[in-house]
Amino acid sequence: MSNTATSESKSSRGFFDRFLNLIEKAGNLLPNPVMLFFWLCVIVVILSAYGAWMEWELTDPRPDGAKGKATDGLVAARSLLSEEGLRWIITNLVKNFVNFAPLGTVLVALMGVGLAEHSGLISAAIRLMILRAPKNLVTMVLVFAGVNSNIASEIGYVVIVPMGAAIYYSLGRHPLAGLAAAFAGVSGGYSANLLLGTVDPLLAGMTQPAARTIDAAYEVNAACNFYFLFWSTFLITLAGTWVSLRIVEPRLGPYDKKRASGKLGDEHMSELTKTEKRGLIGAGFVTLLMSAAMIYLCVTPETWSSLGNRVGRFFSASVEVVQADKDDANNDKKQTSEKPSTDQSAVPVETDKPEKKIQESSDKSAAESGFPYMGALARPAEKKEHAAFLDGVVGFVFIGFLIPGIVYGLITGSIKNDGDVIKSMSKSMSSMGSYIVLVFFAAQFVEFFNWTNLGLMLAIQGADLIRWMNLDNPLIFVFFILLSAMINMLIGSASAKWGFMAPVFVPMLMNIGYSPEITQLAYRIGDSCTNVISPMMSYFGMIYVFASNYEKDFKLGTLMSLMMPYSMVFLFVWTVAFYLWIFVFGFPIGYEVPITYPAAVN
Repeated sequence: MSNTATSESKSSRGFFDRFLNLIEKAGNLLPNPVMLFFWLCVIVVILSAYGAWMEWELTDPRPDGAKGKATDGLVAARSLLSEEGLRWIITNLVKNFVNFAPLGTVLVALMGVGLAEHSGLISAAIRLMILRAPKNLVTMVLVFAGVNSNIASEIGYVVIVPMGAAIYYSLGRHPLAGLAAAFAGVSGGYSANLLLGTVDPLLAGMTQPAARTIDAAYEVNAACNFYFLFWSTFLITLAGTWVSLRIVEPRLGPYDKKRASGKLGDEHMSELTKTEKRGLIGAGFVTLLMSAAMIYLCVTPETWSSLGNRVGRFFSASVEVVQADKDDANNDKKQTSEKPSTDQSAVPVETDKPEKKIQESSDKSAAESGFPYMGALARPAEKKEHAAFLDGVVGFVFIGFLIPGIVYGLITGSIKNDGDVIKSMSKSMSSMGSYIVLVFFAAQFVEFFNWTNLGLMLAIQGADLIRWMNLDNPLIFVFFILLSAMINMLIGSASAKWGFMAPVFVPMLMNIGYSPEITQLAYRIGDSCTNVISPMMSYFGMIYVFASNYEKDFKLGTLMSLMMPYSMVFLFVWTVAFYLWIFVFGFPIGYEVPITYPAAVN
């Protein structure tokens, strides 16, 4: 590294190395995530038998008549080693797996994203975004692109992170500063995004069954955290840019090319070819058409009518003001002492007529609209209270990447026929084998936990403990975010952590009055902030290899110290923003998403 970095005191370097060694040792004690869920299932089976033998019982806090509440108002442990429990395990083994919500949602979304990735569309769009940015905004654009790359799963790690180092190197800046900025955006800002990605339905699918431990009819939509995370994209971009320019890059100092482990290339810096540009134009045009179609399907005639009413009232009011000014001028000329006539008192009634006509006309046009299917997806789905398009978020993600990806591939030649389309989608599925195995055991654990009533009992006891500690207030989320951040240091997979945290904390916080959606949001903040310093993060080793190309003596402890400022600043800024957004300003975190449970009635 540079002289500034290498002059670091031995005690400081020793601290980071000892800290990293401690984390590695603790993480090595944990089994593979698949085996982790297997052993959790075993523990639940044994614990359920012990609880039933000891006759564990608690008072059910759910209201009378709630689905699943016993007539005696008690919650009792159920044994999976009983005759009933053994029959339930055997008859529901496949059902638990197939009905596990994240399985279908992730696989479907990934097929569309995978095709767009393999056709080259996503890579070209990211290169265009970064390489065309002004030099003084390169860092901000790099972090911004990294934050938004998570919609395409791992594309940010394999494209943007090495590209960030190459861009900085080409500009004569320290390549590790570019690598750090990109890595901070891709991994530290993993939850934030301007669009919905595969992680949104994945986590929502785990939150919903956890919430149904308390409320059997509760539904969690994939866009439940979208409003807050959309705004967080800009917050994390600014925070990451500030850390890069004020802390990381000055600390690294100038770069010495002699420290590289080999010859430095610029393969990630290639400009877009004419064919790629044509492909992006074609894909962009198709995306605009699809966006227009989505708006058509998701906006009702009544909404357009309401907008028309507001515009009509505005112009109507403007006309009335002008007319009133003319009348006042005429009255001033007459200046009579006569009493106001009854006709004058009726003027306000007369002024309401244009607005009434506009309302009637708009309502009629909305009711008798000749446009088929307008607003079809904005209306409630069957037996649902919310708009149908919320249940179709995964479908939007799938189609939104599939069709532009095909168009781009046909124009650039990366896709020549339907066989190439199938191959591209198959490639994205070929990497999901380990995920499917993980889901099988995770699904069994979630259902075991719910059927035995251990999840509900733990939630009730946890809620009582929180109340006893006087933590049944918004400050509980500060502790929960910090807990999620610490657990992330030991378990890298976001879905694996939420798989066993959701059944415990979602019902627990519902019992003290907070919705499942806000608990999921708090988890996502804590989980994202420590990704960049967690050795258990699956791409941490790959980032180390990228950095080693520019520093032959690069060590894992150096990577930890390089990324630590991002983690600390992100954690502080994001937690403060979370508290202010929700509990001070009262802004919504997602579409039709309550903050409290039961939802507060306005």
